[in-house]
Amino acid sequence: MIHKTKIIIIVGPTSIGKSRLALDLANEVDTEIISADSMQIYRYMDIGTAKPTPEEQLSVKHHLIDVLYPDEAFSAELFRQKATTAISEVNIQSKTAIVAGGTGLYVKALTGGLFDGPGADPQLRQELKEKAAKEGTQSLYRELTEIDPVTAARLHHNDSFRIIRALEVYQLTQRPLSEHHDKHNFKESPFETLKIGLHLEDRQRLYSRIEHRADRMMAAGLVDEVKSLLAMGYTADLKPMQALGYKQITGYISGEFSLDESISRLKRDTKRYAKRQMTWFRADPEINWYTYPDDYGEILRKTKGFVERAPNTNHHKNPSKRHRPG
Repeated sequence: MIHKTKIIIIVGPTSIGKSRLALDLANEVDTEIISADSMQIYRYMDIGTAKPTPEEQLSVKHHLIDVLYPDEAFSAELFRQKATTAISEVNIQSKTAIVAGGTGLYVKALTGGLFDGPGADPQLRQELKEKAAKEGTQSLYRELTEIDPVTAARLHHNDSFRIIRALEVYQLTQRPLSEHHDKHNFKESPFETLKIGLHLEDRQRLYSRIEHRADRMMAAGLVDEVKSLLAMGYTADLKPMQALGYKQITGYISGEFSLDESISRLKRDTKRYAKRQMTWFRADPEINWYTYPDDYGEILRKTKGFVERAPNTNHHKNPSKRHRPG
């Protein structure tokens, strides 16, 4: 019997405390952290991505941080490849890697792979782009809501790239993207996982954390960070520059709206993103839900038990649903 490599996965919405918990657990069980954050992979984008500080990265080794320039392409499949390599490097040291981050698609790609969908149809994609330019991205989003409400609920109504891809998959296969994903979910994971999800019963507490984080980012120099990126030639239309924080501040710098309005938009859009993250993660029955730091003792006990237990290919047949959010 071939034993699977064990990994610990920490997920949850933005500002919930995933990075802090990962650091605490990594120090307790002597291991390394692999970032599952779609933005922390980029160099020069530190404040807006809430990247671990240099001191934190010295105390615990982090993987998949600062590995690309903002104009380099990245994908869930590339993440899967790089994260798998990093996990192997940690495992060789007889350590159980911690994968922590809020990019649900990356975690899904790592643990179950990506479904073999249809290739891009240049003509169809161009038609959809032209429709978005003429009628607005939200028009395409409304269309997606009609044919695939599950996927639409996971996307921002202005995420033109993913909306167009979802419509493209539907038109090419006559099946919604969510159905492809559900069918693919039966693929067996190459890892034995302990999935820890962080949440708060009171959503307003999370929203308050999001607002305070946005204020801290502004105080730490987010505007200067975005100005520096633009000065280096990284244009506003690059995908990373369209991410939370960078898009709103770029709008302020370009004169599209005031600084106060940009901060207000950042807080509003981050709250919406957190809601979509929870929609994504709630769909995974393998996640053990906790609040942090309140439940840290129980999280640590479960983590140590998982790390010390002998590998088991049948782990998680009946996963815990403790504190599973509704």
